[in-house]
Amino acid sequence: MQVLVRDNNVDQALRVLKKKMQREGLFREMKERRAYEKPSERRVREKTQAISRQRKAARKLQSEGLIAGPKRTAAR
Repeated sequence: MQVLVRDNNVDQALRVLKKKMQREGLFREMKERRAYEKPSERRVREKTQAISRQRKAARKLQSEGLIAGPKRTAAR
């Protein structure tokens, strides 16, 4: 990863670097690697992450109108 420092403005370069690291998921990965994670816990975590990614993608498609939303029951 590379960040250019312009006009000796290190603070701005540091902010840009942190933003790039955040987008890449580096902070999340560092947090996960702090302690050992049992394989069974890892499978559960990855499965929940996959489910949440699918739900997020479905919400996005739904908001764009590409797929129909959930059917709603009529109020009585």
